[in-house]
Amino acid sequence: MQLNSQLIKLSIGRTLLRLMPLILMGALTLATFWLVKKNTPPESSLLERARLHEPDYTIKEGALTALNEQGNTKYRILGKKVIHYDDDASIDIDLPRMRLFQPDKAPVTVKSNTGHLDGDLTILELFDNATIFRPAQEATAKEPATLRMLASSSYFKVLINDDIMETNQPVTLEQGMSIMNSTDGGTFDNIQQSMTLSGQVKGRIERAPRSTQ
Repeated sequence: MQLNSQLIKLSIGRTLLRLMPLILMGALTLATFWLVKKNTPPESSLLERARLHEPDYTIKEGALTALNEQGNTKYRILGKKVIHYDDDASIDIDLPRMRLFQPDKAPVTVKSNTGHLDGDLTILELFDNATIFRPAQEATAKEPATLRMLASSSYFKVLINDDIMETNQPVTLEQGMSIMNSTDGGTFDNIQQSMTLSGQVKGRIERAPRSTQ
């Protein structure tokens, strides 16, 4: 009986020795799986990281209005179609039109074929047939008369918080009967409602009628 017990123990020991490589491989596999699982970010984090620049909603005939400290309209942005992107909160606009308002001054309108508004609502970029238009304005108690002004370019950048519109592309400026062309763009200051041209500037300057001076 004692001999049989020893034989059984010996058999079990030999079996364990033969199975030892398999046991070690299994333990190593489990340890590897545990390490991978521990160091793998949650599935939601992977989805956030792989989020694509795709629209999350579209508005037809959209409008965005901002008020100044007095509660009056500071600017208004309109678009034939407004496309919002979730990943960076930016907005693409078809046929954008922006109106900027200054107290006691004629409102200025900028528009183009397409536009892009950054997620912070601080920069509006206008592409293709971009224009800045300011209508003529008669003299008031605080402001002198101004002539109609139209600036045209392939691109304008509107720095919304600074009330500045600028371009580094060729621009044509019409003011009254005068017309000027600039090779290196220019800057429009909406507060002063004045345009500064850069680079080589050519054109003609016509004297304004006496009634509008």
